[in-house]
Amino acid sequence: MRTGGTPDRKRLYRRLGAICTFANFDGALFVFVYLVAITHAVGRYGWFADAVALTLFGIAALAVEAWWSQRGWDRALAWLPEERPPTAAEQKATLRLPLEEAAKSFVAWAAASVLFPLYAVLVDGLGTGHAIRVAVTVFDGGLVTCAIVFLLFERALRPVFARALASEPPREVTTVGVRPRLLLTWALGSAVPFAGLAVLPFAAGSANGRDDIAGAVVALSLAGLLVGLLMTVITARTVADPLETLQDAIAKVGKGQLDVSVPVDDGGQVGLLQSGVNEMVSGLRERHRLADLFGRHVGTDVAELALEQGSGLVSEQRESTAMFVDLIGSTALAEVLAPEQVVETLNAFFGAVAKAVAAEGGWVNKFEGDGALCVFGAPAAQPDHAARALRAARLLRHELARLAAAHPGIDAGIGISSGTVVAGNVGTEQRYEYTVIGRPVNEAARLTDLAKGRSGRVVAAEGAIQRASEEASRWTTLGTVALRGQSAPTAIFEPVEVREPVG
Repeated sequence: MRTGGTPDRKRLYRRLGAICTFANFDGALFVFVYLVAITHAVGRYGWFADAVALTLFGIAALAVEAWWSQRGWDRALAWLPEERPPTAAEQKATLRLPLEEAAKSFVAWAAASVLFPLYAVLVDGLGTGHAIRVAVTVFDGGLVTCAIVFLLFERALRPVFARALASEPPREVTTVGVRPRLLLTWALGSAVPFAGLAVLPFAAGSANGRDDIAGAVVALSLAGLLVGLLMTVITARTVADPLETLQDAIAKVGKGQLDVSVPVDDGGQVGLLQSGVNEMVSGLRERHRLADLFGRHVGTDVAELALEQGSGLVSEQRESTAMFVDLIGSTALAEVLAPEQVVETLNAFFGAVAKAVAAEGGWVNKFEGDGALCVFGAPAAQPDHAARALRAARLLRHELARLAAAHPGIDAGIGISSGTVVAGNVGTEQRYEYTVIGRPVNEAARLTDLAKGRSGRVVAAEGAIQRASEEASRWTTLGTVALRGQSAPTAIFEPVEVREPVG
């Protein structure tokens, strides 16, 4: 058989040609053994003449089939050496190669089922009954050949199918499905041998006067067992191998590995299943990405609450602590630094805030310009929310002092207040955000302005200190101050290590 194109295609053509030769040889051997060795139906010129006639026909038929197949392969696989995705027509033609090759083999065997009965009558001088048996036997041999060609072609072309379906997975069944493949295996491994056994008494009796057919029965039975086993193994691998790959992929997805991709190498139901798994994993990756982005925007606790409760303007009262952080001198920074440096400085500042708050189990409710509102005790309940907020404030103060060496100008006031807030979704059904509203939030913002004027840069209200348990011992009183918007004075505190008298 002529080959052409790239070395990969040459190797593929040689393999496909070998499959065709092997399958046709098996079919011819089945016919010859059944007619000559089993039924002993030999014409006037003996079995050698019949073998020569069968061989000559086989060589001629293989040559014609090779030429015909070569043209079909070149058309269907024109995209392969060009290293490009196939067109829709080329993809369909590629997936249909096993079935079309089996059909081409069947044409040759159909012709043989007409010619050899004529040969039996005109050359061998046998009767019409024998000619009919020859026709039926040759036809059965054609079925054997076609089944072998289809199953082995389908197996050999799996890598090519994977490349053909890589850019456009199948949306519908475009080739023979699982059920027809199983029927082919049954026909090859059971139906043909059993049919031979069924007609054997009549064939043997007519040809040799009811000779002993025990040997023929044993031969056909063994042939059925061996061929059936071979074809069953091939079909089982055709179905089981991709299913095992799918099983492994699904197991990985179950463990959270979403970078799984299954090669789609089948145009039937198995290919649809492979494509479906890939689409499922792609959807899971997208949902995971959206969930990650959602969590980064609103915080992990809020994201989990939203997934648990669903949409809606739901709110509740909570005991929590608000910590407000505001950058000092941000306007001056914008005038001195280049825009990209301002962004870099703000990112470093917000990164330090997020790190300190997360270390104590709080969440950053929102970044507002050059400030941040951080919450402890909502949405997840935290009995020690005040202590967490106070520790986070002290940690953040030290972190900002460290960052100031690399980013001159980073400095911030920190205010902390505890009490009852309303926590929930604020906005409309079309767009809302989870936040906290109440006196502690407003008080923390006012204390932040006060903290900017003190060297320690951290001020906490008495309500937070009273709820802080052991953490309260690390804070010392500064007396009371009158905060804007409040009728009564507010007792305030700062960390012991930055003790400074009130000016």
